[in-house]
Amino acid sequence: MAFESILDQLGVRGADIGSIADQLVKNRRHIPLLVEALQVEKSSKKYAYEKTLRLVSEMKPELLYPHFDVFVRMLDNDNSFLKWGAIMTVANLTAVDTKNRFEKIFRKYYAPIGGPVMVTAANVIGSSEKIVRAKPELADAVTKEILKVEKSNYLNKGEPSPECRNVAIGQAIDAFDQFYDRIGPKTKVLNFVKRQLTNTRKQVAGKAERFMKKHA
Repeated sequence: MAFESILDQLGVRGADIGSIADQLVKNRRHIPLLVEALQVEKSSKKYAYEKTLRLVSEMKPELLYPHFDVFVRMLDNDNSFLKWGAIMTVANLTAVDTKNRFEKIFRKYYAPIGGPVMVTAANVIGSSEKIVRAKPELADAVTKEILKVEKSNYLNKGEPSPECRNVAIGQAIDAFDQFYDRIGPKTKVLNFVKRQLTNTRKQVAGKAERFMKKHA
């Protein structure tokens, strides 16, 4: 299938991203072309391009690994949706990161946990399970970064929002539950979760209670 046909399909609202990703996996020569199109496209089509490439990174990360640096640059994108997609794609690519490229951007990747955008932090935290599974030697370093969420400052309409921090804390509990078996010294994690038993956000307190019953 011609690459122009793929672009035409992705230009239609409600495009079947899954089917198109399958086409790209089968016709992998089109992948560099779509990566290039993602970087130059100015219209809303770029969101469909990004979603398709992200799905390819889940299905066959080795096909996107040569373009690792493109997605690293997207971590600084002014467009939040593209940035969030890049966070997930980079995490997917750690599964085939034979050159240890992720280690070189580790601090950059985890910096958003400090704020000020809660959704960006939540995407980083939520992607951490894949990173730890791919690179278990980073488990304790990842844990250390996620624990910073408790003292992070997130803004809502320009004002500090304790509620946004609570949402991110809930995401952190979920992440620790996913890779608890990979964490070395667990005391700091258990103490962190224990403190959330009295979290003012009911959903977070509930997560903490279930976590302690499961792991403590």
